[in-house]
Parts: sequence; structure tokens; C-alpha cells
Amino acid sequence: MRFSGLAAFAAAIAIAGPAFAAAPLPFDPEQATRAWLDTMGAEATARSDAYFEGGYIIDFAGTILSVLVAGVLLVLGWARGVRSWLERTVKWFPLVAFGTSFFYILVSTLITFPFSYYVGFVREHRYDLSTQTLPQWLGEQGIGFAMALLVGSLFLAVLYVIVRIAKNTWWVWGSAVTIAFAAFISMLFPVFIAPMFNTYTPMERGELRDSILAMAQANGVPATDVMVYDRSRQTSSISANVSGFGPTTRISLADTLLERGSPEAVRAVMGHEIGHYVLRHNISGLLLNAMIILFSFASVHFLFRALAKNERWGIRDIADPAGLPLIMGLLAVIGLVTSPMQRNLTRFNELQADMFGLNAAREPDGFAEAAILLSEYRKMEPSPIEEIIFYTHPSGWNRVHNAMVWKSHEIASGRHPASAGGPPPGWIPDFVRNRQAPLEPTPAPEAPANAEPSHAAP
Repeated sequence: MRFSGLAAFAAAIAIAGPAFAAAPLPFDPEQATRAWLDTMGAEATARSDAYFEGGYIIDFAGTILSVLVAGVLLVLGWARGVRSWLERTVKWFPLVAFGTSFFYILVSTLITFPFSYYVGFVREHRYDLSTQTLPQWLGEQGIGFAMALLVGSLFLAVLYVIVRIAKNTWWVWGSAVTIAFAAFISMLFPVFIAPMFNTYTPMERGELRDSILAMAQANGVPATDVMVYDRSRQTSSISANVSGFGPTTRISLADTLLERGSPEAVRAVMGHEIGHYVLRHNISGLLLNAMIILFSFASVHFLFRALAKNERWGIRDIADPAGLPLIMGLLAVIGLVTSPMQRNLTRFNELQADMFGLNAAREPDGFAEAAILLSEYRKMEPSPIEEIIFYTHPSGWNRVHNAMVWKSHEIASGRHPASAGGPPPGWIPDFVRNRQAPLEPTPAPEAPANAEPSHAAP
């Protein structure tokens, strides 16, 4: 009886098998992904790849430059001299630490300014990504520098006080204070810092704004307005972000996204940003970064003791502000290990927000469009090792592919309106179209029948 029962069950499953099988997909996601990527063309793809791959070199060059600057200040004894002078004049240790930190940030920033100028201004203009004039760029750099000089010096002074009090366990307490400081700055950013660089205004009322608010509120975001900031004053690239912490959390979109993207792309991007809020990535990001900071500070603690023993370079111990160049140099080297770790953690959160956004906005074509527009400065098809080491977001190929897989399965299940895979017929990204336009010959206007010949004509 038991055997006949099992046989009957197996037969029933075999007969009903087709009913349990997934519905056939309406299109091939692989081909649809390739169709989207092909809209860029060979020239734009090569340009995007060159820009992004150049960033690999810049990362390593920046690390080498930071180590060299720290080494010069350490060997020449400039930080030690400033510390000694401050000890003779102001005497109070927190002020000594503040002054030495102020000196280091000031001098190192001035020394590395040519590198910053090339990376932030020359290179951005070379790839047509910046909309700023040199005075505008210098003005913003000046504001950022002044803030970094004051706030950075104050933070380092507090950290040195902790090192002096906690001694061998400073790296634990210092990590906790660093995370608390980062959370505090994040909370202040939308209210006090961001308005120094951009103007934030409520989005104009209309169907698009209402649909974004409805999506936010449906997912538990207590939004009463959508803010738009003038990113176009710095760059033509699209963006949106979740900024702030706690009561100051705000979801904002760039004016460039409104100007360049379709309504579907805007909704897709905002669905992604809402995902960051709903999934509490600001909190998980702080916790994950806390582990990286703890690892970095612990590494600095033990490496510093080995390198600066017997008061090498005139450094008494790790609580001596004269050792700040050594700490900064060590952090730069450690960053070669921690930066890929941090990027992978960020990319994991970004992938989660991508999938949330696809399900919240239900705009797979808009999401693919946004990914293509972002490819203006992001390499679309990196190797696996490139994505692991250098990418803070899923690659463009992965994002488009995820959108096409989502779309094909949702259509097959009857939950999404049927449509073809790939981009709309004739669609190409605006940055490709804009570069092609000057190359297309403009037909000469026809002269009237009674027109006189030009004096310049032969």
C-alpha cells in the first residue's frame, strides 16, 4: 500500500509538473541588457572606461603622495618643531594638539594642492563632467578647506586627549568617539553644510512629485516634500542622495536628474534612495565603518610603537602630537587594505537599495536608463577583481541586468505590463547624442533667387 501510494504521488507530480513550471520569459534578459549597453557606442564606452580606470591610478597616486608628504614633515621635524614651540608658549596640551594638527592639515593641503587641482578641475573638464569656472571651483575648495582645517584640527585635538588619557586602549575609545563624531556631522550636513555648496528648494508640484511622495509614504518614509538641489552648478552628472541622520534625514534629487532623466528614471532613482532610508543604511553603514575604524586604529597603535621606538624622529610616544605625520602616513597605507573593504560594504548596501527600488518604483526601464546615464563616468563592464577592489556601487552591467531580469519575471507572472526588453527604439543616452551633434553637417540655407553674390565668393 505504501509503495502504491508513493507511485500515485509521483505520477501526480509528473502530470502536474508543467503547471508548477515557471512561465516562459517574454524576452532574454541577457540580450536586453546588451541592447541597453550598446546604446552607448564604442566611443562613449571607451571614454567612460578611460575615465574610471584612471581613477585606479589616482587612488594609488594619492596614497603615495600622502605617505611622501607625511614622510617629509616627519623627517624634516616640522611637526616636532611646531609642537615644541606650542609647548613653550600655550603650554596647555589640548591647544598644543590643536595647533600641531592645524599646522599639519594646512601644510599638507597646500603641498598636495596641485594634485587636487588636476584631479578635481583639470581632469573633470577634460571629460566634460564639470560645469564650474576656475574661480567657482576655487571658491568651493576654499570653503571645504576652511571647514576641514577648523573641524579637523578640533577633532584631532580631542583624539589626542583620548590617547593621552586612555594610553594602550585609546584605539577602542578613539573609535567610539570617531563614530559618534561622524554621526554628529552626518546629522548637521543637510542643515548647515550642504547649503554652503548648493541651494535646496522644494520640487515643483505635479504628477511626478506626487508619485514620489506617494512612494515614500507607502514605504514608511515620513516625507512631506521632495527637495531639489542645483547640482548643475558643479557638474552635469545625475545624482540623488539620502543625507542626514535621525531628525535631519532628507531625500534629495539633483536638478540634473530632472533635466536629463525621464520621469520613469527619476522614480526609479528615488525608489533606490527611499530604499536606503527604509533599510536603515545610515545606521548599518556607521556600524560597519566602526569595525573598519577599529581595525585601522588598532593597526596604527601597534605599528606606531614599532616604528617610533626609542623616540625616533624626536617622537616621545603615540600621544605626542609631533607623531601626527607618522599616524597619517600609516593610515594612508592601511587604507590600501580598508578601502576595498569599505567599498564592498557600501556596494552591498547599494545592491539592496537597487532591489528595493525596483520593487517600490516598478520602473525597470527607468532604472536601466539611469544606470546608462551614470555610465558617462562609470565603467559598465569591469572584471570581477575590478568590481571587488574599486566599485562602491554594482557595475552598470549588473544594474541593467538586474532590472531586465526583474522585468522579465514580473511580466511572466502577470504583475507588470507586457513590453519588449531593451531600450525604446531609437533611444540613446544624451551624452552620446550631444557629442554626435557637432559632428553632423548642418545643411547650408538656400539663398533667395534674387540674392546678390557674397563679396567673399570667388
